[in-house]
Amino acid sequence: MKIGELSRRTGVPTRMLRYYEEQDLLHPGRAENGYRRYDESALHRVQQIRGLLDSGLTTEIIRTILPFLNKPDEIHLHPECLTPETAALLRGEAERIQQRIDCLARNRDAIRAYLAAVQPETVG
Repeated sequence: MKIGELSRRTGVPTRMLRYYEEQDLLHPGRAENGYRRYDESALHRVQQIRGLLDSGLTTEIIRTILPFLNKPDEIHLHPECLTPETAALLRGEAERIQQRIDCLARNRDAIRAYLAAVQPETVG
């Protein structure tokens, strides 16, 4: 399929699909006329990339783990393949995500406390 069809089927703009290619996340073939050609597996791959980006992972992390992804919630990386650098990268990313979660929880609690103070009858 061409890039426009992949965009339509995934909901990801063509510009983003080209960016994924630049970031070495997508690897389309090329037709004789130079147009990008994607096979059906690109649909799943784009959904994985989108989900990982939405969860806050960087393209660097995604590029590292993408070859080991089978399903959106499974990573199949043989322990012998996990380099110290990749392990450190993943630990750092997990910590960064935890800090975001903690910040969001504090903000949620502050909003609830504010609402409880100004509209105690509506807080549940």
